[in-house]
Amino acid sequence: MAKEIKQSEPQRQEMPLGKINYFMMAVCLVLIVIGLCLMAGSANQGETFNYDIFNSTRTTVGPMIALLGFVLMAPAILYRKK
Repeated sequence: MAKEIKQSEPQRQEMPLGKINYFMMAVCLVLIVIGLCLMAGSANQGETFNYDIFNSTRTTVGPMIALLGFVLMAPAILYRKK
């Protein structure tokens, strides 16, 4: 009496991240790039001083948008569909 060995079907491995996670991470990446682009600009040119380096867009808005992108990246990775 030999026991029959059933061959189990190969289990389908579930991806650790879903489509929504990748979409949310892409949105966060776009926010980071926009924030970095807002911080970029021209530097001082020779003898003249460029007061544009103290512009509120470069010193406040750009870093806040980039920081928002970095902070939202963690929930984008950890989000799990119910």
